[in-house]
Amino acid sequence: MDESWALAQMTRIEVVIAGEDVPLVTELLSKVGATGFTVVSNVSGLGHSGYHQGRLLFNDRNALSLITVVLPAERVRPLLDGLRSLLAHRSGVLLVSDTWVSRPEYFQ
Repeated sequence: MDESWALAQMTRIEVVIAGEDVPLVTELLSKVGATGFTVVSNVSGLGHSGYHQGRLLFNDRNALSLITVVLPAERVRPLLDGLRSLLAHRSGVLLVSDTWVSRPEYFQ
């Protein structure tokens, strides 16, 4: 691979939660110093409680949302601790994976 495509390893965290819990997660992201994140509202999927339609019922708080963030290693543990605490009392899915980014300065 061309050296101009050098990539930096980081951690990607994805959490699927109820729309009403999005502010709690975005507050956690702010506290750990995340420089950005993506929220996708109205996601669909099949889980323990059956199939969940990705459409608005009454408002965005009654639908599922997917939040994705990429962080350097030193910010991962505090976020995971907060998310585990949150998910201990609410439904949701937490996914953590290694990823590589082309512009690591965007995530510092």
